[in-house]
Amino acid sequence: MAQKRTVLSLAVASALLLAIAPTRAQELDAETKARIEKAEAGPSEIDVSKYPAKLQDAYKVFSQKCSQCHKLSRPINSEFALPEEWERYVKRMMRKPDSGIDAAVAKSIYELLVYDASVRKKDLLDKKLAALSAEERQTNTERLNKVKQTYAQ
Repeated sequence: MAQKRTVLSLAVASALLLAIAPTRAQELDAETKARIEKAEAGPSEIDVSKYPAKLQDAYKVFSQKCSQCHKLSRPINSEFALPEEWERYVKRMMRKPDSGIDAAVAKSIYELLVYDASVRKKDLLDKKLAALSAEERQTNTERLNKVKQTYAQ
């Protein structure tokens, strides 16, 4: 009987904590919320039909893994374009519990997003590269070229 009360008490306490604890969305500042809402309102797919076959496969993995936690429109329409931005983003998602994103999957998703940024977001990518220091620009350009060379047709 005491054990049942303890379990019931824990269940009630957990439910109360969940009800009053701020959610992740509530913790975000207004600017971040607005940026996410704008991205999520955009297209939720990328036409990868002209991308190399391995990147088309990577897109399928990206779609399956990333849609588990958020809308695909979020990364697709984000303001990320630089390889260093995509690396940080993918690593952050990789650390999420139950993401199912291991090192090989993360590399595949990263390469897809970097390649896609060089195609679909070329103007944004060029603008961001131009705003970097010479050293940062060189590092990002080298990383971009490495991905593009990997998938050169």
